[in-house]
Amino acid sequence: MEEEEDIRTRIVTPRESSSFSASGQYEQMTWEEYLNTKIPFDEGELVVAVLNKESEEGLSEEQFAIYRNTSDSLSPIHITFLSYDENLRTYRRMWDIPIAATRAETISLFSQDLVGDRNDCIVVTGMNNLNEHTMTVFRRIPGQRPNEPYIKIAELQIAGSITIQETSRSFAYQQGIASGQSFNIASYSHDPASSNLLDQIETIYSFNAASQRYEQVRVTRIPGSQIEQRRVRELLSGVSGVFEDFINDLWYFVSPQGTIDTRQYLYFDPTGREIIFYGDEAQQVFHWQSSTPTRLGLYIRSHNSSITTLLRFIDIELESLDSIRVRVVEDVRLKITVTATWDGTYRRAGIASVRPPFSQITQASAATFDSSWGRLQFNNTGDYTITSGSNIRSGRYVFYTVDGVDLLEMRPTDGSESGSRMLYRIEDLTTTMILTRVRLGTSGIYDLSEPPITLTPVQ
Repeated sequence: MEEEEDIRTRIVTPRESSSFSASGQYEQMTWEEYLNTKIPFDEGELVVAVLNKESEEGLSEEQFAIYRNTSDSLSPIHITFLSYDENLRTYRRMWDIPIAATRAETISLFSQDLVGDRNDCIVVTGMNNLNEHTMTVFRRIPGQRPNEPYIKIAELQIAGSITIQETSRSFAYQQGIASGQSFNIASYSHDPASSNLLDQIETIYSFNAASQRYEQVRVTRIPGSQIEQRRVRELLSGVSGVFEDFINDLWYFVSPQGTIDTRQYLYFDPTGREIIFYGDEAQQVFHWQSSTPTRLGLYIRSHNSSITTLLRFIDIELESLDSIRVRVVEDVRLKITVTATWDGTYRRAGIASVRPPFSQITQASAATFDSSWGRLQFNNTGDYTITSGSNIRSGRYVFYTVDGVDLLEMRPTDGSESGSRMLYRIEDLTTTMILTRVRLGTSGIYDLSEPPITLTPVQ
């Protein structure tokens, strides 16, 4: 069977210039003033997302733009449809309608064939002022009035999460010969009848061809982990910074069979405002722009450190005190093939991931070494300190393995090394450990040709 592809067109929201408080919220936001809209917008209308799409006739380009009124902070965010008017020989707004999302920094705009008839729907996801996830879906209906060819076929607002359940479609669909199966939309929220905060209600919505809308077809109760509820309440309290501190760690991917895959992991660093995606022997670093507490966890907006137009929206849910569930929506200004390779469950690595010869560091007493840096102490909390005379440096550390090579990653949190990541290959000798500075690239591990560091255990 030939490999199938699901091709989506996604356009990122504008780049932004922002600084963050310790809570991770915006102190300021500056949107780009111009996003290549077909016509100028009115004074006070701030465009926050744009999607270009070829018209059904293939003779011109259509455009969808999401904007907000800057003079009224309580006004809803709107989506407008711009199409070419043959009589006026110019683009104009065909219709204008509010959407469920109200927080501009969380909005993602893309097109996807949800129904399976090769007619792309316009999908807008984001969050509202109640920190609920929202999804609004529009679909072109043949025979509609020329000024209003798209109608709303779904709009959800959930104090939980919303996802599109994609399924494989036939080769005939990929070749344009036949229609494909419609995708369902699933929402997940807390089960109000349960005292366990992690018990969820899954609601499935399917497309009804008769009503031309998504309608609820199934509700299922999903039991969550039975863990201490006081701690769960703390993590899901919505207090700024609490859930960020909880995920500050290395997380390994868990396969559907329940096995840990150390070849794919996520590393969350809220202090350094970075998220590292490692998979397929490639490391991607994303800048953590903002985060919003949700009913089940956290919603993060981030952009690639090298390609700032590549955004990822990361929806994280608490699964247990050692595992999280992650869904990633990726936006880019180009037509690309997107696969949800990052979606799934991740288990905390932390100190428990340390393998011999580092097992001593997992003991209750911290492991201490002498080195040319000074005295290096690894604490079992995941922190390290380096003491040299009156100078004390500190940070976070994690041990892990890539392609059979033991690595140590150190992240200063006291301003030293400009907050950079320091990655070392570890060579374990009988009485010492040798650290060699390296970096991870698409083709593997590269030696940076710096003098090695010798660590001698302190008895």
